[in-house]
Amino acid sequence: MGVSRETVMAALAGINLPGDGNLVSQDMIRALTIDDADDGATVRFVIEAPSPDAARQIAPLQSLAEAAVRALPGVAAVQAVTTAHGPAAKPAATSQNTPSLNAPSLKIGQHPTPQQGGPQKLTGIDRIIAIGSGKGGVGKSTVSSNLAVALARQGRRVGLLDADIYGPSQPRMMGVSRRPASPDGKIIEPIVAHGVTMMSLGLMLKEDEAVIWRGPMIMGALQQLLTQVAWGELDILLIDLPPGTGDIQLTLCQRTQLTGAIVVSTPQDVALLDARKALDMFLKLKTPVLGLIENMSTFCCPNCGHETQIFGHGGVKADAARLDLPFLGELPLTLAVREAGDSGTPIAATDAPEAEAYARIAHRLIAGGMA
Repeated sequence: MGVSRETVMAALAGINLPGDGNLVSQDMIRALTIDDADDGATVRFVIEAPSPDAARQIAPLQSLAEAAVRALPGVAAVQAVTTAHGPAAKPAATSQNTPSLNAPSLKIGQHPTPQQGGPQKLTGIDRIIAIGSGKGGVGKSTVSSNLAVALARQGRRVGLLDADIYGPSQPRMMGVSRRPASPDGKIIEPIVAHGVTMMSLGLMLKEDEAVIWRGPMIMGALQQLLTQVAWGELDILLIDLPPGTGDIQLTLCQRTQLTGAIVVSTPQDVALLDARKALDMFLKLKTPVLGLIENMSTFCCPNCGHETQIFGHGGVKADAARLDLPFLGELPLTLAVREAGDSGTPIAATDAPEAEAYARIAHRLIAGGMA
């Protein structure tokens, strides 16, 4: 019998806070997930303090909470993060449209710092995979969030970086709205959702606020989100790129050691034309292409189950064969996938039939040594 949420919460209720109450009675446990496996369950949770000062005060309790949960029968591993919800001391005024975290000395959106020696590794991260597309509207962000969750459900330690600076959508798709903390003004503490460690500029902006930046600020923001986020130890970091072949793609491939890239396209000719441009870009930047995914391959009617090939079918698979690149799989266009993304629970985090397609692609990446 697997580990239950109630059992974990009961164990965490035994961790008393300085002064009064415990982690559960003070409602400080967030994003609790339990991933069962044959060798035992992996339990992940976030301890969310009301302020950065409170987070520093209770930091020693994280190890106690981890130990209490690890002692439960059937638990093989525990991953916990301590973060803060409320702001620290009132920050100094910031320039218009420049997001800042709780610490006044850390602002996102600045010119990148010089880097010598070519692409660099990110400490603690085994593999970094960029997910790109030649054009918008092909479902790349939906694929990114669901693939991240599918990999996490198969036992991988997964991170997800929303690098679509102008149009960040991962906070909505992953069901995260709280602002990340930066207690020391240098390091950003990421958010954990559905077993995935994630970060997005969208978490630092109002939902309808536009980012009006030139290229250098965009590149600086990407550098900060890569190097100033406390990603921890990850098996794989997925980077959800913006559409096209612009500054962010160029900066990422030239400054970061990537394991490779995955290109997402729909089957119709117009999308494939732009997908080929993305493939050409990765080739010129010497970034290995790990495979292609055909999204919206068929439309499944929610009433009768009839499949219709609205955008055609098989075009991406044919291109992969022509270019001698791996074809990772087809993903259907279904109402359930759209509704799940809008609700903040990716379909891959559920047991719905539509989750199986993402699970198969995740399994192929793991079996191929790419994740």
